[in-house]
Amino acid sequence: MTEEQKVPDSGLKPNETWRIMKNVAVVTVAFMLHFTAYSGAANLQSSINAEAGLGTASLAAIYATFIFSNIFLTSAVIKWLGTKWTICVSFMIYMPYIASQFYPTFYTMIPAALVQGFGSGPLWCAKCTYLAVAAEAHSTLSNIPAGTLLVRFLGFFFMIYQTNQVWGNLISSLVLSSGNNTAALTSVNETMIPIVCGANFLANADEQTVLTPQPPEKIQMITGIYLACMVAATILVAVGLDSMTRYDSCRKNKNSSSSGFALLVATLKHLGNPDQLLLVVITVFNGLHQAFFSADFTASFVSCAVGTGTVGYVMMTYGVSDAVGCFITGYMAKVFGRLPLIICALCVHGGLFVTLLWWRPHVGDDYIMFIIAMLWGLCDSVWTVQINAYYGILFRGKEEAAFSNYRLWEAFGYITTYIISSYVMTRYKVYLLICVLIVGVSGYFTVEYRERKRGKMEREKKDLSDVKS
Repeated sequence: MTEEQKVPDSGLKPNETWRIMKNVAVVTVAFMLHFTAYSGAANLQSSINAEAGLGTASLAAIYATFIFSNIFLTSAVIKWLGTKWTICVSFMIYMPYIASQFYPTFYTMIPAALVQGFGSGPLWCAKCTYLAVAAEAHSTLSNIPAGTLLVRFLGFFFMIYQTNQVWGNLISSLVLSSGNNTAALTSVNETMIPIVCGANFLANADEQTVLTPQPPEKIQMITGIYLACMVAATILVAVGLDSMTRYDSCRKNKNSSSSGFALLVATLKHLGNPDQLLLVVITVFNGLHQAFFSADFTASFVSCAVGTGTVGYVMMTYGVSDAVGCFITGYMAKVFGRLPLIICALCVHGGLFVTLLWWRPHVGDDYIMFIIAMLWGLCDSVWTVQINAYYGILFRGKEEAAFSNYRLWEAFGYITTYIISSYVMTRYKVYLLICVLIVGVSGYFTVEYRERKRGKMEREKKDLSDVKS
């Protein structure tokens, strides 16, 4: 077969693989740029907009409408705009929330946060769908299983994407540390710090802790940089990404989705899939632990003990570890399989939770915070890549509904954390994380067992049919 000949049944030329990889790279870099801005701004909310809980309230508003958009908008928007333009439009919908940081009030930030949430569901589902279909297209050309390719694509995506924590926090740290770099957290009673920091921290205990506001000009500078990142990401997708219709001929069950109300029904109906139901709790945990680390760990253990000046660097450590972990675990899954990685993440994350319950942070304990951030990032790389990939493998051909459910339940974890952030002691949040992790992993193990049992039955049927023939 010459290079110009087409692969049978796919309509694609053999040299199309480089273009598929280019599209995966464009999606990846665009998301990294975009979330450099959003993650950087979100990590600052509990510090720069702490008054009356404005920052965490805005984050809760984002994830509230995020849940709504996952249920009611995701499939319909992707069907209407296509995955490429869904990503572009969703990127633009994020911009008003960042711009509201120029004048942060309940009247500017909350409406902008609600609007952003409507774009979040379609954005993430479009990304997952694009990568899943790209894996199927590449599989028809390379004869590598689509599931294996999807794990590699997701590993590459999250490896680059998770560096947004590095760049976003580096930007904020450099700007905020210019000039006076004293700790932003002061205590009315210095002798109370060992008592209130750590697992016994309560964010709304105003008589114990006071956050010093940052200079407005620094916040405005950060906001301007973040907006520029979002504009660059939007232009990159609009100019550099091919439409997913290019790979329609390779997509399995491509006509299984419909429009309008039927798409909503398909998304909700997917919740009736036993495998989906069993994966709900581990998906909720993925949102819970990420939100806990960025909002509660940084406040209870970092800001409380050593000041907000260290928060950005701790989050950068988390981001680098997460990115490296995404790269490593993607290939480790190929060698050792998915299950051993999940078991390792379960043990390490469980150990971290136990550590948080007994450790009391003090000035000079910075190195412990960085170790925890590194290990937490490695665990998150396993949960994020492997669970995302498992959704793509289990529910091939139903990507929109499956990944819509993934983002729905992950968002439920986020919003739960943000709602209780100011009202529940950190200790009880850790207990919640432990319980959800145990139940979630039990559900995941059950799905693995069911999947392997189905595979065994199919092989036995095939062997029996071969014998009869």
